[in-house]
Amino acid sequence: MTATLAPSGTFESFPYERPDLAAVTIEFERHLRAFEQAQTLEEQSDAIQHLNAVREEFGTMYNLCYIRHTVNTADPFYEQENTYFDENLPAYEELVNRFYRALLDTPFRPDLEKKYGDQLFVLAELSLKTFRPEILEDLQQENALSTEYTKLKAQARIEFDGDTYNLSSLIPLELSVDRDVRRRAAEAKWNFYGGNAPTVEVIFNDMVRVRHKIALSLGYKNFVEVGYARMRRSDYTPDMVANFRRQVRELIVPLASQLYERQRRRLGLDKLKYYDEEYKFPTGNPKPVGAPEEIVANAGRMYRELSTDTDQFFRHLFDAKLMDLVNRDGKATGGYCTYLSRFKAPFIFSNFNGTSGDIDVLTHEAGHAFQVWSSNRFEFDEYHWPTSDAAEIHSMSMEFFTWPWMPLFFGPDTEKYYFMHFCGALQFLPYGVAVDEFQHIIYENPGLSAAERNAAWRRLEQTYLPHRDYDGNTFLENGGFWQKQNHIFNSPFYYIDYTLAQICAFQFWTKDRQNHQQAWNDYLRLCQAGGSRSFLELVALANLRSPFEDGCVASVVGEIRKYLDSVDDTRF
Repeated sequence: MTATLAPSGTFESFPYERPDLAAVTIEFERHLRAFEQAQTLEEQSDAIQHLNAVREEFGTMYNLCYIRHTVNTADPFYEQENTYFDENLPAYEELVNRFYRALLDTPFRPDLEKKYGDQLFVLAELSLKTFRPEILEDLQQENALSTEYTKLKAQARIEFDGDTYNLSSLIPLELSVDRDVRRRAAEAKWNFYGGNAPTVEVIFNDMVRVRHKIALSLGYKNFVEVGYARMRRSDYTPDMVANFRRQVRELIVPLASQLYERQRRRLGLDKLKYYDEEYKFPTGNPKPVGAPEEIVANAGRMYRELSTDTDQFFRHLFDAKLMDLVNRDGKATGGYCTYLSRFKAPFIFSNFNGTSGDIDVLTHEAGHAFQVWSSNRFEFDEYHWPTSDAAEIHSMSMEFFTWPWMPLFFGPDTEKYYFMHFCGALQFLPYGVAVDEFQHIIYENPGLSAAERNAAWRRLEQTYLPHRDYDGNTFLENGGFWQKQNHIFNSPFYYIDYTLAQICAFQFWTKDRQNHQQAWNDYLRLCQAGGSRSFLELVALANLRSPFEDGCVASVVGEIRKYLDSVDDTRF
């Protein structure tokens, strides 16, 4: 392992200072001129080091601001700082793209490719496809709209049975053993979305409009190609993705529907309603044992026993307080992992709420964090993370590699958790490809009205989620479910990544059962490679089959069926 520890100190002590974009620009341009005027490879490499130092400082301050803003969206200081970055990131990205252009044009390119690898130049070319100076104001507007949507959800206040909840704290009620509580909690949540739909639909309409405008300004017919380039997809196409969605539709949807039918029988219901879908067992879903502090302590034991590398990694996360895990009012929804490169510090953000999802998000985000910690030796930030399709392999596979330690978290309900986790992973695939197809429809048809977008989503649900029964909920029957999905708003086209990675994670699950050490070695090699290769190159490096390869999805389904058929779920 070549990862190194971050400097001493905890997250609270990491100093934040707003980057002065004018000063950053002057320094950046000075080193860029040195790069362009270099007469030797050594001079150019020296200029690259200085440019990377400027970029590292700016990126660290941005991520530090992002973390502290999402931890408390009501904090006026970091709200102001977040607005500053929304407005100034596009101008900074213009600087970076000037470096990319110089990198691609340098006469020393063959030597630099030998030194740094081809992927850096592939990423540079893709980045240049997504930016021109004339779209600066459009990018600023896009950022502001994204922040508006995030803040709206973070500050949700939902009244239920005399108490007030946010979107994260309401989830345990949606999983209640009392079906009436589940139904009313779900209705309360969707009443929030329905009540805010006019605002959300205006936000999204403005997003689609500005993204389409960006695409036209960049010379494309619509935003799809821009979205793929932003996601840095270099070795597969929309047609390949469409073929993958077809395989999910044909092979996974029937299996997922069978699992929902098994669930209906387990629960003794005449009809499985939408508010029953996440309630898996008549005795209730498995819940993690212990307070958040105990969960983190057991995670420390888990990673200590999994490997020397994960032990060192998690100790650092704990000691430096690089995790904010528990739900609070004003905190942004969801979970994520980001990286503070100046401090060589991954950071994990989540919203523990007392459900099994607390363990899922911890192991998932720890997979991301372990990967970036394992690849922090790279000189270029571009190589700290892979593209998101590959990055999700690390996170989803970590969920499976940690299965042997689930008794620490679920005790006697561990077998129940295994079955639920596995079913959930499989049943996610149809939803995941539906979100992807929805985004293709939206951006290929940017003139759709809000009602037409909702209708398009409802048709996709009927194709990919044919079991779903909204029990007369008007907002959902009219196609409003997609409005809860952060990625659709904040990270366009970031969703098929999860489904491709899930197919790879299922392969790791199979390999781990056959030969743990070999599977772990493949996983570790994948993590250490960071973003130095493309998606399909990283898949091959990990000795996995490409999800696009004919027969890959079918082979995964075969292994899944064997496991599911071996489980007597009626005993849970």
